[in-house]
Amino acid sequence: MLQVNFLRDEKARVLEGLQKRNFKNPELVDLAVSTDDQRKKIQFELDSQLSEMNKISKEIGALMKEGKKEEAEAAKQKTTDIKERSKELQHELNEVEKSLLNILYQIPNIPNELVKAGVSETDNEIVFQNCDVEGLGEGAIPHWELAAKYNIINFELGVKIAGAGFPVYLGKGARLQRGLVQYFLDKNTDAGYIEVNPPHVVNEASGYGTGQLPDKEGQMYYINEDQLYLIPTAEVPVTNLYRDELLEERQLPILHTAFSQCYRREAGSYGAHVRGLNRLHQFEKVEIVRLEKPENSYAALDGMVEHVKGILEDLGLPYRILRLCGGDTGFGAAMTYDFEVWSAAQEKWLEVSSVSNFESFQANRLKCRYKADGKTQLVHTLNGSAMALPRIMAAILENNQTADGIAIPEKLRAYTGFDKI
Repeated sequence: MLQVNFLRDEKARVLEGLQKRNFKNPELVDLAVSTDDQRKKIQFELDSQLSEMNKISKEIGALMKEGKKEEAEAAKQKTTDIKERSKELQHELNEVEKSLLNILYQIPNIPNELVKAGVSETDNEIVFQNCDVEGLGEGAIPHWELAAKYNIINFELGVKIAGAGFPVYLGKGARLQRGLVQYFLDKNTDAGYIEVNPPHVVNEASGYGTGQLPDKEGQMYYINEDQLYLIPTAEVPVTNLYRDELLEERQLPILHTAFSQCYRREAGSYGAHVRGLNRLHQFEKVEIVRLEKPENSYAALDGMVEHVKGILEDLGLPYRILRLCGGDTGFGAAMTYDFEVWSAAQEKWLEVSSVSNFESFQANRLKCRYKADGKTQLVHTLNGSAMALPRIMAAILENNQTADGIAIPEKLRAYTGFDKI
């Protein structure tokens, strides 16, 4: 959530950034500022009323001591009138604050100056690609056929138990999945990330804190009886560890990694691009989260990009990195890099990781601050997938298939206990 003072003081920059995103409601910027002006006006009157009431209350005691009973009674009546007006003003203030918050929740983050304007994924910039994919995978078959051939993933059983988008991993497929999770966690902890095992459900405040609510409410699974949401990523509970916290400068940076199941309704997703492991309602992911001082956050983002690059290099997968354009950047992010791996059989790129800097956008919602040199300011939050498993699994299967099985990348063999499926 952007701060009102930022909207007020940097209006030209804000509108330019929103234009990069093709944001359709730039008038919300002026509405937020005018609503905040209204809030300030009501707050000033309320403060004045309360100050006047305190002053009169002190006078009543003096009047009573002096025996001026009539004047004291008149003063008491005046305080009663002020109390009633103060109640009205407090109610007005509460309503205006709710309106302001609702407006601010609708305004996305401002993209970093390096982010290009653009409408969709076709406008994203390719900033790195590790190999030429032309000719890779000639005669390769897709992962869903490989899964059936070697009996390692059963999509039909998942449909029987829960519905489409909930696959069942079997035998060496399950062991490969488990090995990948442990490998990713080890890579992250070796890089200094502290492992967290968070809840897989969050309350409404947590959803608002990281920006899933109200923006992505329709994509989340909701448990009505308990008013809880199944998490779409471990980013949500891990970042919310620091909601309403005032940190000391010495505590930063904070680095966490977490493995979790992720649950996404993926409403409206149909067609060939959702086949097999390409898009699921439940999947496993290992996340990395950082809290940084503002001046260090973009260096931290670069470090996260290099970290994910190292994982994909270890796995020997063809991949590329894109810096997302304004129109494709997530609601709360100031800059995002997507990692895509090449699907040999499907002959297309599959996103396996997004690494983002949210600057102070999430921290403002979370009220996550730190104190340095006697001043209090918002932290910067960052997160990324390191890694999401389904499409990594698909890429490993498709890019490592041979005439007599699927070769396991060398770095994973200590985790799986076998070198071939």
